[in-house]
Amino acid sequence: MAGMPRTLTASDMVTPGSLSPPPTESTEGEQAGQPLLDGAPSSASLDTLIQHLVPTADYYPEKAYIFTFLLSSRLFIEPRELLARVCHLCIEQQQLDKPVLDKARVRKFGAKLLQLLAEWTETFPRDFEEESTIGHLTDVVGRISPCDETYGSRVHQLLQTLHQKLASLGQGPESLVGADKPISYRTKPPASIHRELLGVCSDPYTLAQQLTHVELERLRHIGPEEFVQAFVNKDPLAGTKPRFSDKTNNVEAYVKWFNRLCYLVATEICMPAKKKQRAQVIEFFIDVARECFNIGNFNSLMAIISGMNMSPVSRLKKTWAKVKTAKFFILEHQMDPTGNFCNYRTALRGAAHRSLTAHSSREKIVIPFFSLLIKDIYFLNEGCANRLPNGHVNFEKFLELAKQVGEFITWKQVECPFEQDPSITHYLYTAPIFSEDGLYLASYESESPESQTEKERWKSLRSSILGKT
Repeated sequence: MAGMPRTLTASDMVTPGSLSPPPTESTEGEQAGQPLLDGAPSSASLDTLIQHLVPTADYYPEKAYIFTFLLSSRLFIEPRELLARVCHLCIEQQQLDKPVLDKARVRKFGAKLLQLLAEWTETFPRDFEEESTIGHLTDVVGRISPCDETYGSRVHQLLQTLHQKLASLGQGPESLVGADKPISYRTKPPASIHRELLGVCSDPYTLAQQLTHVELERLRHIGPEEFVQAFVNKDPLAGTKPRFSDKTNNVEAYVKWFNRLCYLVATEICMPAKKKQRAQVIEFFIDVARECFNIGNFNSLMAIISGMNMSPVSRLKKTWAKVKTAKFFILEHQMDPTGNFCNYRTALRGAAHRSLTAHSSREKIVIPFFSLLIKDIYFLNEGCANRLPNGHVNFEKFLELAKQVGEFITWKQVECPFEQDPSITHYLYTAPIFSEDGLYLASYESESPESQTEKERWKSLRSSILGKT
């Protein structure tokens, strides 16, 4: 049996030449060479980039620029402060503090400002959790309201949508607490107590669909900003480090779900006393994994493969001898870490292409292997400086970051085409799982230890867990 997917090093993850170094620039020139977006420089001062976000009567920033800058700006300035700066620039440039306004011009500007606020609140709703941010927003809109009576109702609608979105994000997926703190067995429970997954769902297609339901439900709660906030380092030009550590909870919860699924798979395999039953469970999970691959659910696929590759499972040679392993090896080959996961990346691109041309929501599903996506973003962040030596923001880096995060945002918004079966999803979230020691103990009870190392570990586990010598 192949071992667990190995720990990746930086050289595994980053292909040389995958990111070109930013062009060197003079301190005076905000821009060198071709702009990367219409009018957006490859690097610029933070002030220039903020100015580029502010609409006027005749100018509105490109959608791609808005997403890229709002995503990356939080490395340099807190969102509430950025909003305050944008509102201040709007008031200053449009002379909104004057007693008499140029109504025709303000109307042209007002429509664009509301559009910017709509895009911002839609994509980064958590930037507006603090009351002060709503205050800035209502202040600037209040100044332009006399020029168009619809502005008041439009901003009211915008805030209503925002509050609904924040409320739904605040609810979290089913039993988040249960999933993060599962009961963990250290010894096999009596058969009368333990329910088996195959007793709850014996159809691999149904289970793959329910896993996809869980994945999409959990992904829905991850905001694009969490990818950046996970890697916030102290910015040398900022006085204090933004305090964002509590804002990556959904990313962490999603990684915990992956780990839980690995352990659940291993638990279900190690639990049965008879090897014929254990082999049956392994074959069931191979079929579930294959269906996850067909659906485009690569995260559950990798969790199942990882669970089957855990040492307490992979050592069960007599059990594996009863399994038709050809299908498993094909799946394992797809998720092989060799060449920076090149097989998986090819399959992911295929699923992404299918999603773009899809006619049904089922064909739109792309659930990436999440830990690898995080590592890609981490190495992109580590591999390039946020600022150039002259203090300019390295905007070219953030365009690449926005490309990776933007694609993920598209995938996470897909509606799940499969109806939820609460009895199955509840089991996936709450079924007790073995601790690592519990898995080894169950494994040794099923198939006796062979090597000296295994015998010593078994002896140690028996004395610590069972109190036997």
